[in-house]
Amino acid sequence: MSNPSQRIVVGIDGSEAAINAAKWAVDEAVSRNTPLRLIHAVPERPADTAGDDSLDIQYAQASLRAADAAIQAMGKPVKIECDVVRGSPESALVDESRNAAMVCVGSVGTGWVARKVLGSTADTVAQKANCPVAIIRTNHDGTQPDGGYVAVAVDESAGNDAVLEHGFHQARLREAPILAMGVWRWGLGEIPYQQLNHRLGPWVSRHREVHVQPAAARRGPAEFLTHTSEPVQLAVVGSDEADKVARIVGPVTTHPNGHPGCSVLVVRD
Repeated sequence: MSNPSQRIVVGIDGSEAAINAAKWAVDEAVSRNTPLRLIHAVPERPADTAGDDSLDIQYAQASLRAADAAIQAMGKPVKIECDVVRGSPESALVDESRNAAMVCVGSVGTGWVARKVLGSTADTVAQKANCPVAIIRTNHDGTQPDGGYVAVAVDESAGNDAVLEHGFHQARLREAPILAMGVWRWGLGEIPYQQLNHRLGPWVSRHREVHVQPAAARRGPAEFLTHTSEPVQLAVVGSDEADKVARIVGPVTTHPNGHPGCSVLVVRD
């Protein structure tokens, strides 16, 4: 895991999705005994129009106060830092990621962007951040998925140990079972028990309190999660899946028999 002195950074933009991301990040910050840093990005303006950003700053401060109040109401022992920063939300969060243990964002933002499958900020940060990124899904009713599996991609790649480490950490933190997505690309969809048992053995022995359910995901995590009927609250994947985050998160409003979507943690080791 990252240095515990590093912050958990959350992008705040005044949306309910951002507040949900901040609430999700609280347990992460408490588990690491590190502050929760809430930032709101205000666009850079030319020097001769600097006075025109007073409304932007007021909105930023009001958004941060609302997020702070929502977190305080949870009653968790977390230290909160609030800061107004300059730049676009994407560039500000990518910059913050250089010295963060994790960056958390809502799956959608404010205005017309909220109607998209995935906001541009979440998409950009998922692909360009220097640390793990959590994209927290917000449903059409303003809530986030709760309960269900932590689905973890399992393979033989060099970076998969980091994915497994974060996956088991999240399962313990959320008191959730793991859905181990075996990404071996052979066979006709059968579960690769031998490979999964060999790969997961050391992790299962260290975390016996976590129940692990195997699953075949030979076409990759995104394809599997789009079609599975299993309830999943969080998918933990490697950075090679960062360009598929929108597909995993799913649309804000889904058909009762469609892909329900879930939050995603993109891990970089």
